[in-house]
Amino acid sequence: MGMVPMQPSCRTRMILTMADSNPKRPISDDMSVELSARRTGMSFQRTRMSADRTLMAVIRTSLSLIGFGFSIFQFFQKLREAGTMTHVGSARNFGMTLVMLGIVMLIGGIVFHSQFMLGLRAQRKEMRAARLIYGESRFPPSFTLITAVILLLIGIGAIVSMTFQIGPFG
Repeated sequence: MGMVPMQPSCRTRMILTMADSNPKRPISDDMSVELSARRTGMSFQRTRMSADRTLMAVIRTSLSLIGFGFSIFQFFQKLREAGTMTHVGSARNFGMTLVMLGIVMLIGGIVFHSQFMLGLRAQRKEMRAARLIYGESRFPPSFTLITAVILLLIGIGAIVSMTFQIGPFG
């Protein structure tokens, strides 16, 4: 019974192809470079997701500040309208301060996230030009950033409404 020749596996074919492309370089070096480039590409994705998680933490804290401040403002506004309390200015101001603090924190988080992502994209572009990574995967738009901008607009609407007693929150 004769031996049947086996077809080389996909990995073996890749290694042989890489070895044929540069006969002076050992096969293990080619595979090491290949794996390193893939790991570096994946690390950019992990870093991007980490930046999104950081922005989500800023959103969570800002939303809490804006919501709590607005609730305090509305509570004391209703007490004043009902005639239960007449001097509620300081509590209302505290509520407005919390809303403004949430807005400022959200602006800072959006600016930091945007600068960080622009720097990451520039670094990725440089590494792709130097052929250190493949850059096959896209950098999609950040839905977390879109959510942060929408929350910022709602917060600005709330503070304008609270200050001038107009709009849906007044």
